Amino acid sequence: MTSTTRIFAYRAFGYTISSEIPLPELPSIKLENRLADITVKKTDLTNLWSELSSEDNYFVVKENLVMFRVPEKAIFLIQNGNEICVSPITDLYDKYHRLFILGTCMGAILMQRKVLPLHGSAVAIDGRAYAIVGDSGAGKSTLASAFLSKGYQLLSDDVIPVTFSSGNVPIVIPAYPQQKLWMESLEQFGMDSDEYELIVERETKFAVPITNQFVNQPLPLAGIFELKKTEEDDISLIQITNMQRFYTLFTHTYRNFFLAEAGLMDWHFATSAKMVNHLSIYKLKRPISRFTAHELVDVILSTITNKEANIQ
Repeated sequence: MTSTTRIFAYRAFGYTISSEIPLPELPSIKLENRLADITVKKTDLTNLWSELSSEDNYFVVKENLVMFRVPEKAIFLIQNGNEICVSPITDLYDKYHRLFILGTCMGAILMQRKVLPLHGSAVAIDGRAYAIVGDSGAGKSTLASAFLSKGYQLLSDDVIPVTFSSGNVPIVIPAYPQQKLWMESLEQFGMDSDEYELIVERETKFAVPITNQFVNQPLPLAGIFELKKTEEDDISLIQITNMQRFYTLFTHTYRNFFLAEAGLMDWHFATSAKMVNHLSIYKLKRPISRFTAHELVDVILSTITNKEANIQ
């Protein structure tokens, strides 16, 4: 870094971030003389990648170190829970690099800091967080957007950071105020795609900023809904119990293939054990034959209301 290098400062995922690469998706802050929790740097990683990787590897994972290479784009290094290094294969830093910095890189950072990254969206309902997890394409962001259309708020989209209070209550940390929505979802919500930026190499998926409906404060995680597509005609909801809860949490941990090589399997199991003692986990099946996001919202709200009534 030279004296002329411009440094951008942000806050996201509960941390302050200083970056040599602009990350316009994130809320800007003034660091003044404080050191950032996480730094994003430009550097040449070619030699280190050659040293650590084999010919066919796309990822190198060790304790407190993750490296990966995106062909024709960049090499990324994440280490010690506080540093992201980017080595572009071309001289351009574009939104494609940002996609990986805010996704895979931040997922690795959170793991290194012993913060559980779930893959999904988190919404705020009556002062508590509820996570919607699922495979890619399950409709997580679309369902979260349906909640927003009814006046609820967003905490995270794609990567959900989960930590714990002093009383071991799971807490969702807000990520940053943006969603990623497919063209079909925009159309269902009456949103004009011309107003939003395309996400790189996903021709019909758009970055949607969330301004007035983003929660800036951590909230207790009260429930998890695993969203599944089904060819059946009806929506169905079942509670996930016993050891299946651990499998669900592992399956929907963001970049879970990092865990074993990073020596984090015991930590993940212990973290999951603390979580299942404090919240309910459900499997929610949605038909692929029709748009059901608004119906799913009603099912989730009814489930939450009934659970609260039973507790009282």
